[in-house]
Amino acid sequence: MRAIQLKKPGGIDNLYVGTSELAPMGPGDIHVRLHASSLNYHDYIVVLGGIPTPDGRIPMSDGAGIVVAVGENVTEFAAGDHVVSTFFPLWLAGQPTIAGMQRVPGDRNDGYAREEVVAPATSFTKAPAGYTHAEAATLTCAALTAWRGLFVEASLQPGETVLVQGSGGVSVFALQFAKAAGANVIATSSSDAKLEKLRALGADHLINYKQDEAWGMTARKLTGGRGVDHVVEIGGAGTLTQSIAATRLNGNIAMIGVLAGLAGNVATAAIMSGNIKVNGITVGSREHQTAMIRAIDANGIKPVIDSSFALEKIGDAFRLQASAAHFGKIVLEW
Repeated sequence: MRAIQLKKPGGIDNLYVGTSELAPMGPGDIHVRLHASSLNYHDYIVVLGGIPTPDGRIPMSDGAGIVVAVGENVTEFAAGDHVVSTFFPLWLAGQPTIAGMQRVPGDRNDGYAREEVVAPATSFTKAPAGYTHAEAATLTCAALTAWRGLFVEASLQPGETVLVQGSGGVSVFALQFAKAAGANVIATSSSDAKLEKLRALGADHLINYKQDEAWGMTARKLTGGRGVDHVVEIGGAGTLTQSIAATRLNGNIAMIGVLAGLAGNVATAAIMSGNIKVNGITVGSREHQTAMIRAIDANGIKPVIDSSFALEKIGDAFRLQASAAHFGKIVLEW
């Protein structure tokens, strides 16, 4: 079958169309005909060679498609079911463990940039009702990261205020989830055009962080000086100081990205005196994903997809991602 593979040492130009064989079907496995994937920062780093992988690795952590057949011990799925992959196939429930966070698709083992896969049934969940394969493929990493940051680790409540940064997949999902839960949302971006798109999705307040370097205090002022309840922090060291400034006493910061820097000065005294909880978030478990999908089925949230590319055009998709010109998710469909 056709598969996208990566030559060592990595790089977008080292992606090529190759072939891969299906693994033998076991009693607890399902055979899935894949139809879509979506791009995440993790995939981008893998493709660039920032996370070393064996020569010929099949990338992409997110995959969605249709069940073709199930093993004799599988009862959760049937042929014809629409399914979406999980980011940590071994983290099924409970607290994260080192063992459970191994074998990330496209990283520790082959991912979903291929036409078919045989995998343990626990590596997938059912997709939301009425979702296209491309829509389902956006959920595995970006949506679940936002969900865990707001509802698993922070218990977002109606009427609270959430600060989201930028217009990538995690931030857009965080905005959508927060609004569905009855929260207020402050959104930041360096683009006025993207800010207007965030407003159209329900953002209550907008801040252009390039025009307002002290955007953390601006966000605090927008809450009447109290501070925001939750921050979805995608920048890392480069933006954390402003996020701390924005956060209320005993508020929550979900640290989910490092787009603005891997290391830097951290206002530890402000975290301590503000009794702020900073939670490192690396996606979530299968149990978290099934809960999120139940919520999506109940409230009808649909992903924001910026662009779609054919599987063999994966390099062009990553070039768009690198340009940061997109809004929401970039997907592959085949």
